[in-house]
Amino acid sequence: MIPYAPPVQDQLLAIRTNAGIAALAASERFAAAEPDLVEAIVEGVGALAAGEWAPLNRIGDLEGAVLENGVVRLPAGFAEAYGQYVEQGWNAIASPVEFGGQGLPFTLACNVLENLGTANMAFNLLPMLSVGAIDALENHGSAAQKAKYLPRLVSGEWSGTMNLTEPQAGSDVGALRATATPINDGPHAGKYLIEGQKIYITWGEHELAGNIIHLVLARLPGAPEGTRGISLFIVPKYHVNDDGSLGPRNDLKCVSLEHKLGINASPTCVMSYGDSGECIGELVGAENRGLAAMFTMMNNARINVGNQGVQIAERATQQALAYARDRVQSARAGSPDKSPVAIIEHPDVRRTLIRMKALTEGCRALLYYTAGQVDRGALGDDAAAMRADTLVPMLKAWGTDIGVEVASLGVQIHGGMGFVEETGAAQHYRDARIAPIYEGTNGIQAADLVTRKLGLEGGTVLTGLLDAIARDASDEPALAALARECAGIAQWMLGEASLDDRLAGSVPFCTMCAVAVAGWQLLAQLRAVDSGEAPALAATKPVTVRFFLDRIVPEAAGLRASAMAGADALYSLTAEQLVG
Repeated sequence: MIPYAPPVQDQLLAIRTNAGIAALAASERFAAAEPDLVEAIVEGVGALAAGEWAPLNRIGDLEGAVLENGVVRLPAGFAEAYGQYVEQGWNAIASPVEFGGQGLPFTLACNVLENLGTANMAFNLLPMLSVGAIDALENHGSAAQKAKYLPRLVSGEWSGTMNLTEPQAGSDVGALRATATPINDGPHAGKYLIEGQKIYITWGEHELAGNIIHLVLARLPGAPEGTRGISLFIVPKYHVNDDGSLGPRNDLKCVSLEHKLGINASPTCVMSYGDSGECIGELVGAENRGLAAMFTMMNNARINVGNQGVQIAERATQQALAYARDRVQSARAGSPDKSPVAIIEHPDVRRTLIRMKALTEGCRALLYYTAGQVDRGALGDDAAAMRADTLVPMLKAWGTDIGVEVASLGVQIHGGMGFVEETGAAQHYRDARIAPIYEGTNGIQAADLVTRKLGLEGGTVLTGLLDAIARDASDEPALAALARECAGIAQWMLGEASLDDRLAGSVPFCTMCAVAVAGWQLLAQLRAVDSGEAPALAATKPVTVRFFLDRIVPEAAGLRASAMAGADALYSLTAEQLVG
């Protein structure tokens, strides 16, 4: 596996052009985000990622996380690399200042995770989940809970998890059975006894952090059925005393680790709570309002999973480019010189490599545009906040689909050497495949787009975005046409289409919209480069943007028929007939 080289210049271009970091820095809240500091952050975390985290990627894949006598062991080097991450303050980038954070834009926290995840996707899930837990507690925790838990979560000394899934409750969160029973007397009066099992808990047990703060969904006695009866609880691995010191271990444990296709260095735990009837938790927010609180964490996580699409695409692209440059095979077609050349000289290999770069850069542009809208929402711009909400399913679904596609193309570039494990190309493909599944499958993201998000402000949030793209891209006919097609489909879905019709066309529609926004943001990058910004990209950026606009945008436009085909054909067979 080749070393990771942080794409600093492309990241800075996206942060400046797509996130609009200069406008964010003009606010009092984000005034510290000056150009010099932004560059220092991007370069600094890139150095940590390349120097400390990337070398552990292959080791983590081969050795994986291991459960021994209730303790999860990570390969040598992980504890030291995480210690460096904490010591250098990277976990605190966008966290609240009052709890030890740096209070910088979410955009820059995205860059931290992008670099660390490109270096080591499995390892990066540890801080990624912690960032989400911080967000949930900051928005929904009591003053006492924030004071008790946030300082060490913000520093990275403690880590956080999200506990939703149970054996019978996956995408249907309302089916969960974990219980929370009020404690009325004794030292834990006012708290709750937690009992139940959770599965697929990322970094649910490990020794890299001093404590693990589990955010657990459970039901109170007499709670309504379904999602209306779910509450959220803080359940720490070790009890936390009033002075912040650690007490005895709570009644919870990891009973097994899942054996997975990829991300082997990320311990995916089956967690058991209350086997001895002594698992103590604290209610977060109001009773039966847990899912609303958890959605804060989930929305953060969905952006960060979309970020994973960028991460794995970047790593796979770097790997493929290096291999294609060094692998000599066959003469160039039509050349009078019959000497074998590097495969990067062959037309279809060249097409594939440029496609990989264009898709990766398009995803990155969409990522930072979304992050910039989140930051504007945090500054009180309600329109930007709603636009961010609309962009999240596009980023998560299309971004992770692209991660898989680019990783697959990376294997293809390697040929037979991509199908064996020695080169590392296969690991990227295996690691990428989880991202379209967790934090809400991509089908669920598309469904969210055509139901909840399509209806925001009577449909004007999405259609307003698409209209803005069409106007701004008037000099790019294919992109403008795609945006208008998306707006037309949106109007059909809002008006004539049944719910089944909308859902049947949701995935192709989501792809079309994502490509339209990504193409728009790449166009903004091209204009910035043409005006003299990012001179290091003056040769490459026009090529990748043109490839995206001239080839990928028309592909997306071709999905119109599928988006509007309706649901009738899908149900022309009974379930029994379909199964055969």
